[in-house]
Amino acid sequence: MIQKSIHILSIESSCDDTGAAVLKNKKVLSNVIAGQKIHAAYGGVVPELASRAHQQHIVPVVDQALKQAGIDKEQLDAIAFTQGPGLMGSLLVGTSFAKSLSISLEIPLIPVNHMQAHVLAHFIEDESQIEPPFPFLCLTISGGHTQILKVRAYDNFEILGETIDDAVGEAFDKTAKLLGLPYPGGPLIDKLARLGNPGAFLFSEPKTDNPLDFSFSGFKTSILYFLQKEQKKDPSFIENNLNDICASVQHSIVNILMNRLKKASEITGIDHVAIAGGVSANSEIRETLKTMETELGWHTYIPKFEYTTDNAAMIGITAYFKYLDKNFGKESVVATSRLDINA
Repeated sequence: MIQKSIHILSIESSCDDTGAAVLKNKKVLSNVIAGQKIHAAYGGVVPELASRAHQQHIVPVVDQALKQAGIDKEQLDAIAFTQGPGLMGSLLVGTSFAKSLSISLEIPLIPVNHMQAHVLAHFIEDESQIEPPFPFLCLTISGGHTQILKVRAYDNFEILGETIDDAVGEAFDKTAKLLGLPYPGGPLIDKLARLGNPGAFLFSEPKTDNPLDFSFSGFKTSILYFLQKEQKKDPSFIENNLNDICASVQHSIVNILMNRLKKASEITGIDHVAIAGGVSANSEIRETLKTMETELGWHTYIPKFEYTTDNAAMIGITAYFKYLDKNFGKESVVATSRLDINA
């Protein structure tokens, strides 16, 4: 039984978004994010520029989160932060700030696994979300990760399948670059795909030894060769077929993801299925998952858009469960660019 309201300030700085949120138990009081547009000019995130921008953003972002939540820092019960995985320089900014604030306020420090947080975003108290029951399957898809997880509890995750090379988000962004689209390209492909024919061009599904694993490196190469071949015949091929190319590529990627997820459900017998991570904002993934719910009798769980991409609210909900277990971090805790899902 919870004896009082628990207020947690959480900080997210794993990549190029500086986030701060305040949660009261499982409810989000504020969720502030400062993005970094500078990376668009380079076609991807530049780690050094990202860490410098975090240093500039973190104080005003935290200040704004507290103001929007309507509480003073003295009312906080704990400080949470992303320990990893992520870009080391970016993580260090959030880690250092969180540790300093925790020490100054003399309240617990809670390190959070970024990938766990994506999954547990489903447990944020929000009228637009329904909590999945344990155990459930979760397809976690982002710029750096592609995994199918069996989630047994808030702190118990089993990897059933994962990418053996590139993540699905990278496949979207690299394809967009081949098409001459600006970074980040994934959302643009999604937008243009709605105007095209998903059956215009066919791309084969990569094979893996583990039927639940993913491989997108060869898939990206096949798109490159396809475009090179067609442009030799018609230099304006991309320009004249952009919508159809985007629709066909996206449809192929979604089929790869859903075929693996369907297989995981068959193997485990679990019909409660969730998605998480930045790529879960993709419209076709969401629509296809709902279609499979009808066709296969699944119970599906789709996160609210603002909890899909990197944000501090998901860090806060993960910290909340750790707070209840008194699973606090020590002052000696360090950021780490690689972190196992159960760490």
